[in-house]
Amino acid sequence: MKLKYLHTMIRVKDLEKTMAFFTLLGLKETKRYESEQGRFSLIFMAPEGQEECPIELTWNWDGDDGLPADSRHFGHLAYGVEDIYATCQMLQDAGVTINRPPRDGHMAFVRSPDNISVELLQMGDRLEPAEPWASMQSSGNW
Repeated sequence: MKLKYLHTMIRVKDLEKTMAFFTLLGLKETKRYESEQGRFSLIFMAPEGQEECPIELTWNWDGDDGLPADSRHFGHLAYGVEDIYATCQMLQDAGVTINRPPRDGHMAFVRSPDNISVELLQMGDRLEPAEPWASMQSSGNW
């Protein structure tokens, strides 16, 4: 049996904020499907050159009142980054809370506007511990 990764779907409450968040991480819109009859949009976003590995943002035009308030049942998305410190600083400067700072120079967690946990992993070797990250405490859930 042969399998091929297609995408990871997450439901979003505020499409513009969520797209802005994933754009900060370097993802770009690769495909969009709008269903007037079903009253939903599917937006696919992926890193440049990795269009075969998208996330699917599902946005219901009339809201998602029936969904759980905390999307922890999902787990997380994971992305490798070239410089975890620079990435976390850029996100923090944009108002994103760093829930699990990269104290070890290797791993951090943040949350999207829809409470989706996103793991950031340093590509290659760990970076040497550096401030302010080395002494920063975790906040919230990650």
